[in-house]
Amino acid sequence: GFGVFYVSMTVLVVEDEPLIRLGLASAIEEAGYEVAEAANASEAILVLESERGVRLVLTDVDMPGGMDGIRLAHYVRDRWPPVQLIVISGKVGVRPGELPPGARFVSKPYQEPQLLGLVQAMIGGAIG
Repeated sequence: GFGVFYVSMTVLVVEDEPLIRLGLASAIEEAGYEVAEAANASEAILVLESERGVRLVLTDVDMPGGMDGIRLAHYVRDRWPPVQLIVISGKVGVRPGELPPGARFVSKPYQEPQLLGLVQAMIGGAIG
């Protein structure tokens, strides 16, 4: 284990499209955060169960499997209340009330600097 005083700032990127996921992960790493990756909601939940340092989940809405990004956001909010949430979608608009309290919605195409600014605003930390 890392000991009590080690607090990592991990961002979990949940995106089924490998190139998009890699691009996002690289940008977030360059901004100074740890990154975990998942291709769908099931993988994301496994990461959250095993990785204690996740501070923010950045998820696409549209994913294969039984749970989309909106359902994943609610699941994360219920099980890991302190984890921040950013939900991204290119296809569907999200109505107010669909996302859990405190979650932020970003539509595609997004500007990477704005997205990274949002990450930093939500969890603070590592950008120097």
